[in-house]
Amino acid sequence: MSKATINHVAQRAGVSIKTVSRVVNNEPNVSPATREKVLKAVEELAYQPNPSARSLAGKRTFVLGLLYDNPSANYVIDVQNGALAASRAQGYDLLIHPCDHRSPTLIQEVAELLDQSRVDGLILTPPLSDLSAVLERLIASKLPFVRIAPAVDKHLSPYVATNDRDAAYQMTLQLLTLGHKRIGFICGHPDHQAVAGRYQGYCAALGDHGIEVQEKYVVQGYNSFESGEQAARKLLALTPRPTAIFAANDDMAAGTMMVAHQLGLNIPNDISVAGFDDTPVAHQIWPSLTTVRQPIQTMAQTAAELLLTQIQGKKLPSADTELESSLILRDSTGPMLG
Repeated sequence: MSKATINHVAQRAGVSIKTVSRVVNNEPNVSPATREKVLKAVEELAYQPNPSARSLAGKRTFVLGLLYDNPSANYVIDVQNGALAASRAQGYDLLIHPCDHRSPTLIQEVAELLDQSRVDGLILTPPLSDLSAVLERLIASKLPFVRIAPAVDKHLSPYVATNDRDAAYQMTLQLLTLGHKRIGFICGHPDHQAVAGRYQGYCAALGDHGIEVQEKYVVQGYNSFESGEQAARKLLALTPRPTAIFAANDDMAAGTMMVAHQLGLNIPNDISVAGFDDTPVAHQIWPSLTTVRQPIQTMAQTAAELLLTQIQGKKLPSADTELESSLILRDSTGPMLG
């Protein structure tokens, strides 16, 4: 059986080739009834649009770009899966491009990406979503872009975020409810401004319960397992040591738990540990990790959908979308004993 063409689809649906093109490219100004007829014909004929022809016809490449710089492989995978789901659903490919946000050639790298790949739009993740030089370059290029969890200049583009501060407040409150008063905190990477809300939530919860934030119980981390280890060694060497440690991401919490095991501490009887994100590592380690479930895949999928809406010239439902995070209580936290 010969491969179906756009002409075959048009004949089967009883519409013009131009109408088929509009439906396949997910363009507006097609009635729901006509769209349904065309999609049915596409399915029945197993029609596969030619990417080159689509690109030439609509001056699009049908490729979205995803820029990221994050040491947490689990976070990156979740973002990729979410963006891929939305892209593939509308016939787009996804170009995944790792960056070093501290590189002196970053802007040149982004400019070359725009020139050579000719992506139709970009998704930016933290900390790239807050780099003014990157934002200025994209605005100058007039390329559509959407940011995930920006902390500054939110008006510059559509974005998707979550309620980091409130979620961290609730997690700290949970630890306080369990009787913990000496609660250590491992901060996220200082260049990732979006995670600053997690520290703010921790401080607010302690303050609302009359507990002063002590500097010795707050240690800088860098979102990696190794930085969680280093921070935990500092915290667990204190006298008196904290009875609970809240890390600003799961990788650092996992590093904390490894150090606790090495020191012969029982989790959660001797030390409770909590994380943030609910990446796969949270239920792969022992004991399973109490954490904040951040809807990372949904955030990335929503960001890609917002970007596609922009590219297709449709009206955005909203320029900003905030998704709720939630507490996931597992075995790594328990009541303070003694």
